[in-house]
Amino acid sequence: MELIDGNQIAATLVAELKAQVAAIPGRRPCLALVRVGEDAASVSYVKKKEKTAAEIGIESRIILPPVTIPQAELEKLIDDLNADPAVDGILVQSPLPKPLNEQAVFSRIAPQKDVDGFHTVNIGKIAQEDSTGFVACTPAGIMELLARSGTDLAGKHVVVLGRSLIVGKPVGLLALQKKAGANATVTFCHSGTRDLPSITRLADVLIAAIGRAEFVTGDMIKPDAVVIDVGINRVSDPSKKSGYKLVGDVHFDSVAPLATKITPVPGGVGPMTVCMLMKNTVKAWTLGRSSTA
Repeated sequence: MELIDGNQIAATLVAELKAQVAAIPGRRPCLALVRVGEDAASVSYVKKKEKTAAEIGIESRIILPPVTIPQAELEKLIDDLNADPAVDGILVQSPLPKPLNEQAVFSRIAPQKDVDGFHTVNIGKIAQEDSTGFVACTPAGIMELLARSGTDLAGKHVVVLGRSLIVGKPVGLLALQKKAGANATVTFCHSGTRDLPSITRLADVLIAAIGRAEFVTGDMIKPDAVVIDVGINRVSDPSKKSGYKLVGDVHFDSVAPLATKITPVPGGVGPMTVCMLMKNTVKAWTLGRSSTA
């Protein structure tokens, strides 16, 4: 069994992006990070993104509207960033405080600056295999992990456990694409799938993104499968100072002995997400330059 080390692969990607940005003449790529309110997790995530951007050489513009900002004012802020030629990418950190309409805000971001990949135009471009679109960061990170760990999906049966627009649906569409690194046969499963283990046991590659702690157990895995665990769940652990530990959607101890390759939690898919955001930002700068050339 081989552990797919997300931290190591992310560090390699950061170094590649740093070299790419260092070679850019003139204005560096710029990422606008909008955080509304003081949600502790959101504060931590934005700091991590700001730190990684600085390491690569990407300019980050941190915008902190008050938690009381009306929907119309937040959308006006997005409009202004859309119109700003010095901003290449825009990310609005979720979750947004109520009563703000999160989907309306995400849809307000111009598709060519939607480096989080949530706009309907960019989701549609995945289905159309249009490489000018932006892929949501977690699915993009999964594909990068598979490629850099030497997992060729061509002809493989990929089973995706989960159907969210953030992970499940886009990663399945990516694996299905007619291109190098993809060309898989894809099956989608979810909480309503009958006799789920009989389907997951068919997977050459299982991508678990169902959001349930340690849901996938050893009896659900085909021997020698590759297992990608997308889940990040907090479960009680009195032995920890924090009172909890992080586990994935996969029961690691029972699944790992059967797998040829598996991602750990933490340290698997998670580190890739911020890297792919930065990769999308550099791509947005590149596409923006080509459109104005």
